Amino acid sequence: MSWHTAFRNQEPDRAGSIIDLEKVSVRYKVPQEKIPSLKEYVIRWLKREVHYQDFWALKNINLKVDSGEVVGIIGPNGAGKSTLLKVVARVLKPTTGRIRTFGHIAPLLELGAGFDPELTGRENIYLNGAILGYSKSEINERLDSIVEFSGLQEFIDAPLRTYSTGMFARLGFSVATAKRPDVLIVDEILGVGDAEFQTRSYERIQEFRASGTTILLVSHSMDRVEEMCSKVVWLDGGELVSLGSPKAIISDYLGRTTHKEAERLAEKIHREPLQRWGNRKIEITHVYITDGHGHEQAVFRTGEKVILHMEYEAHEAHTSLIFGIAIHHQDGTHITGPNTKQAGLEIPALEGKGRVTYTIPYLPLLEGLYHFSVAVVNQDDSEIFDYHDRAYPFRVVNYLANSEKYGLMTLSGEWGLSTDQQQTGNVSR
Repeated sequence: MSWHTAFRNQEPDRAGSIIDLEKVSVRYKVPQEKIPSLKEYVIRWLKREVHYQDFWALKNINLKVDSGEVVGIIGPNGAGKSTLLKVVARVLKPTTGRIRTFGHIAPLLELGAGFDPELTGRENIYLNGAILGYSKSEINERLDSIVEFSGLQEFIDAPLRTYSTGMFARLGFSVATAKRPDVLIVDEILGVGDAEFQTRSYERIQEFRASGTTILLVSHSMDRVEEMCSKVVWLDGGELVSLGSPKAIISDYLGRTTHKEAERLAEKIHREPLQRWGNRKIEITHVYITDGHGHEQAVFRTGEKVILHMEYEAHEAHTSLIFGIAIHHQDGTHITGPNTKQAGLEIPALEGKGRVTYTIPYLPLLEGLYHFSVAVVNQDDSEIFDYHDRAYPFRVVNYLANSEKYGLMTLSGEWGLSTDQQQTGNVSR
């Protein structure tokens, strides 16, 4: 069976599949030992001493994409997302399976692949355009619009080696999207150039989408995927885990990601040495974090109830004690540091074992990695019994597209609007 059947000159069937993958697998041969130089590799290869290990980047992928669909491809790093795009773009030959594609494909994979740094920007437009399948007459017709969209009019006749990375990417994007394709393949490149060019790039892709272009989009931004896509493909370990509606697939994917992150943070607590000091006359023996239902976890959403539990053992009786906590952001920013004295909680004489809890009824923190510190000291803070510095990590995540995303915390404020026509303002959190 032929590995690939392409219909470059055939109009796509608007009523059916424009991309069809049947049992597609891709295998890489990875050397088992590190070879320090090309010379050493050649010598070992001639002696047949190079041993390889098979790595399957894709495993038996079956996928149909209908004309006009916008399909998001999600998964962790190394899941096979970029490999899948390269196979559809005909950049990479699959090891097994069959692919059928219809119409003109514009791959936005590695912008400017094939550019020659010694040629001018203008000359590279013709070079890159030819690589992408444009005829010279097509490039002639679109040359002015390509240059204008890139915003590189003043530099277009300068050698490409004088371009910045952003200028390089802008020219590559402008050439690749010079005409509306039947299939647009986008691999995490919506952040090219400056803010103004990013906006224009996104608008151009949206125009293609509105005109019926089929789009394959790889992105780690779940908000972008949910906003743009009509269905989502979830890859992991080269296998197709699930395929369906964006909301359902993203929810399942993020649920698994959250579970793995919680396991990682739990391992981190046990693996890393505890930064701790104090005379331990009163010892904090165990610290754990739960949600409002008492389930121990390390990943929370903004607005959830969070309870920090501190189990202690007083090896001798003490009075006038203060238990406290601190929260730091991963970058070292100190967020807050409440304690029992500030709260007016009188701690009686303690002896033996017990537990102190600190409850956050509505977690105000926004997305990021944070750490709890815990401590027990005497009334005037002159004696530290036990202090665990930034020892208990937890992550805050926000999956909803309308969630607050910037800064460290939400104020849970309310927005109001009143107009001349309507004085009774609408209120929205």
